[in-house]
Amino acid sequence: MVIARWIGDQAYSWMPIQATAEAKRVDQIFSFLTSVGTFIFLAIAGTIGYSILIGRAPKGDWSHGHPARSDVRLEILWTVAPTLLVLWLAAQSFSIYQQLDIEGLQPIVHLHIPLEEPATAATVKIPSQPVAENIEVVAKQWVWSFRYPNNVISNELHLKVNERTRLNLHSQDVIHGFYVPEFRLKQDIIPNRNINLVLTPTQIGKYHLRDSQFSGTDFALMVANVYVDSSETYSQWLSQAATPK
Repeated sequence: MVIARWIGDQAYSWMPIQATAEAKRVDQIFSFLTSVGTFIFLAIAGTIGYSILIGRAPKGDWSHGHPARSDVRLEILWTVAPTLLVLWLAAQSFSIYQQLDIEGLQPIVHLHIPLEEPATAATVKIPSQPVAENIEVVAKQWVWSFRYPNNVISNELHLKVNERTRLNLHSQDVIHGFYVPEFRLKQDIIPNRNINLVLTPTQIGKYHLRDSQFSGTDFALMVANVYVDSSETYSQWLSQAATPK
C-alpha cells in the first residue's frame, strides 16, 4: 500500500503542467487510479512470486495439487471484491466529476436530446464567480478562429489568468475536438450545435490547441497557439488586435 501510494504521487509528474483549476481535479483521479492499479499489480505479482518460491513441489513429486473448483467462498471472494472495487472507483470518479461541475462543467449532452436543441456542455453555476470573458471558438477544416467581445477575430486564443472564461464552441463543417493537454479539458464540437465550455486558467504561458477528432486529411495541422496572459497583457493584446493594419 505504501509503494502504491508513492507511485500514485509520482503520477502527477507524468502529466503536462496543470494550467487550469479543472486540471487539478482530473490529475487527482488519475493519481488515484494509478495507486489502485499499482496495488492490484503488486498484489497479484506478489502472490505469484510467493507461490513460486514457497509453494514449490518437492523434486520428483508429480501429483496434482488440491483442486480449487467449486469452492463457494473463493467464488464469492473474486466476485464481490472486484465489484466493490469498481463501485468504489465509480464513486471516486463521480466525486471528482461533481467538483468539476462546481467549476462550471455539466454532463455532456445525452443522445435523447433532439439535434435541433442547443447542447450545453458547461454552464456557470457560481454567481459569486462571474465569467470574465465570452469568446467564440469556430472550428473548420482546417483552422481555428476566435472572436472576442470587441469583435476582434484572431487565429490565437488569449485567456486571462485566474479568471473564468466561457468558450462558445462552433463547427462549420464536421465534428472537431477542442483539446489543450495542459487544460485537461476535451470537448467535441458538433456541427449545428452551440456548446459552451467554462474554464479557469491558472498558469501564464503559451500552449497549443489541437483537434482531438479526425476531421479530415489535414486535421493534424489544425493547431492554434493558446496564450494565458495577465489582465494587463491581455488588454494590451486586445487593443493591438483591434487596431486596423
